[in-house]
Amino acid sequence: MGGDLGVAHARDQSTAFTLPPGCAEGYVAANGIHLHYVAAGEGPLVLLLHGFPEFWYSWRAQLPALAAAGRRVVALDLRGYNLSDKPDYGYDLATLSGDIREVITAFGERQADVVGHDWGGALAWVFAIREPDYVRRLAILNGPHPGMLARALRHPRQLLRSAYIGFFQLRGLAEAAIRRDDYAMLRRTFRDADPARAWLTDADIQRFVEAIARPGALSAALAYYRQLVRTGPATLGPARVIHAPTLVLWGELDPYLGPELLSGLDAWVRDPRLQRFPTAGHWLNQQEPERVNEALAAFLTDE
Repeated sequence: MGGDLGVAHARDQSTAFTLPPGCAEGYVAANGIHLHYVAAGEGPLVLLLHGFPEFWYSWRAQLPALAAAGRRVVALDLRGYNLSDKPDYGYDLATLSGDIREVITAFGERQADVVGHDWGGALAWVFAIREPDYVRRLAILNGPHPGMLARALRHPRQLLRSAYIGFFQLRGLAEAAIRRDDYAMLRRTFRDADPARAWLTDADIQRFVEAIARPGALSAALAYYRQLVRTGPATLGPARVIHAPTLVLWGELDPYLGPELLSGLDAWVRDPRLQRFPTAGHWLNQQEPERVNEALAAFLTDE
């Protein structure tokens, strides 16, 4: 790793815990800012894009597994999150897509396999629509295609599931509510997903809390939702059908994104491959790491 223009390893401001085996961290200059990442392996580039309110750590089980499958795997902290820069601007879909495009270029590549979960999944969809030449393969974990989400939000069930987006629009009030009692709301959200502590430890939750508690990180994370509501589909780009090979992995017990978001996906994707996880929820890559790793490795190495 290293040696690519715009890419530098660094341990200043380093995470206060051990990285996964075989991983290193660094910073990449992209789109006028610096984005922190953790990477492993050599081979074709794979970008892992996390969701809200996470950071690269949500991919801790995928980094070593995909590296072992012969891939150069880079899990980013998206703009505003954890150790990445937190400017007051740039949380619209066009700018976020520019971040991903310039990361690929900074790593010396013309294309990458793009894998996203939750907000990272939504961003991966948008990137594949706006910048199709940069996407070799696309994999989505519980992240709605924007066209499907726009349709689903006309129905009361999904509108109720997405009510938190309206709450996030309350600038200042939302931040205060989330920070209250040492981020009790976020701690409860994660713990409710795994009350038996089968796959999410208290230490894992603490790491997510510490990342979002960094100065400026919470407001930056909420800016994704605020920009989306303000701009709507205006920055989505052309309504292209995605031609890149596409894998969608979906935990059907997701309380935020219903499985009906998968209905009619073939109108937007030329050849979608869909794998459902009936007993898994929203945090699929953390809840079912072995099965997710197997599915991703098979898909990304299928020549």
